[in-house]
Amino acid sequence: MIPVISRKETGLKLRKIMDEKGFTVKDVQQYLELGSIQSVYHWLNGISMPTIDNLYALSELFQIPIDEMVCGNRKKYVYQPKTPQGRRLYAYYAELNKRAA
Repeated sequence: MIPVISRKETGLKLRKIMDEKGFTVKDVQQYLELGSIQSVYHWLNGISMPTIDNLYALSELFQIPIDEMVCGNRKKYVYQPKTPQGRRLYAYYAELNKRAA
């Protein structure tokens, strides 16, 4: 099965993000310089999806990665090292990331 984006779930997610960040539909419309607010309402209602350019701009506005805005049926990939060397290397980088945080 190929990964597919859910317009409805993505719209709900966008609405949740906007509410959490305190943005109105008008704020988004003005930031993206859209001709009307209907485009934004269509996204929120699952009728259509933002273009990749608009998703990129929304990512900047909301300060989150695009993947956190888009919902679909893709399973999250969890790296599972197969060799002992791979497991050691993975553990090493995991420890570095913990220390950097």
